[in-house]
Amino acid sequence: MESLYLQKCLGTCLTQGLTEVARVRPVDPIEYLALWIYKYKDNVTMEQLRQKELADLEHERELAVIEQEMMERLKAEELLFQQQQLAFQLELEMQEKERQRIEELQRAQEQLEKEMRVNIENIAKSEDSSHLEDVTSDSGKTLAEISNRYGAPNLSRVEELDEPMLSDVALNIDQDL
Repeated sequence: MESLYLQKCLGTCLTQGLTEVARVRPVDPIEYLALWIYKYKDNVTMEQLRQKELADLEHERELAVIEQEMMERLKAEELLFQQQQLAFQLELEMQEKERQRIEELQRAQEQLEKEMRVNIENIAKSEDSSHLEDVTSDSGKTLAEISNRYGAPNLSRVEELDEPMLSDVALNIDQDL
């Protein structure tokens, strides 16, 4: 049992230390072995710290990779959100422009309808007044003199033919058929 304890706790240390004493062959091998065991203890402690630091560094590296992936996902989501927001804003602007265009068209249509009503009223008034003028004015005036419109023909007065003559001609045509 004691041999198991010694082998477990000191086996590797003593084996390596005695091998080192045999290789170096110091003047005082006991003191050399004692100093070597102290140094061995420091070396084992330093190796354990180094292993722990390596494990901590690896853990931190994994966390950094995870954090970097998370940041990339967040940036991608932010970019997607900005694109959606921009698309939504463009859609709103297009709807607003369409609404303004429709309002302008409605205003223009209302104005045209108003102008048409005024023009119809003016035409009706002018027809009434021109009819009255025709009745009261000299019958020798030409169409261009009577009309106030641009491009009215300047024709002289045409006299109508007697209706009985036209009807006789029409009767003759009917009889021929």
